[in-house]
Amino acid sequence: METEQLKILDEDRNPIGVASREDVHRLGYWHETFHCWFVRKEQERDYLYLQLRSKTKKDYPNLLDITAAGHLMADESVEDGVREIKEEVGIDIHFQDLIPLGIIDYCVKEEDFIDKEFAHTFLYKSEKSFDDFILQDEVAGIVKVDLSEFTELWFGEREIIRITGFTVTEDGNKIYFEEHVGKEKFVPHQNKFYRTVLEKINEHI
Repeated sequence: METEQLKILDEDRNPIGVASREDVHRLGYWHETFHCWFVRKEQERDYLYLQLRSKTKKDYPNLLDITAAGHLMADESVEDGVREIKEEVGIDIHFQDLIPLGIIDYCVKEEDFIDKEFAHTFLYKSEKSFDDFILQDEVAGIVKVDLSEFTELWFGEREIIRITGFTVTEDGNKIYFEEHVGKEKFVPHQNKFYRTVLEKINEHI
């Protein structure tokens, strides 16, 4: 399998070359990603859809994350990033249907993993239900959270929120569940990252 090649940048977002995905995370190069958050209005409430990462994922297995997200390859434009939505959650969306929220940078450092991203971030006002999601192997399920509660969680106004959603069994069946979770159930992006994203989402709701 050919190694994924990513464009690497300096801290001012100027391109400085190309590196393998492995080296990008090992050496801590800034790189570009595509993030898309789905929000749906139901009975006058806004809900945010999140993906459940597979337990086999190398990074952050079995944690809840952005609806659809991924790296931009060295030869891809931001518009090309829309492919991630189809690839991860099986929903076809035109780039023109997305609401741009800007470029959000963040950095996560672990023992042998440095993730320094310039995330091209988008909002999609969705009318999709759980039945519309067709998941790839790296995505184990989809949940929804009340947007107000999720915002309160990351702004320190509550410790637990309710999630509802489904996981997919090995034979393709959906198992629905409800659970109460805290921050530990979500990919550990920085608090500042979550707060910035949520402020921008709430501006457009």
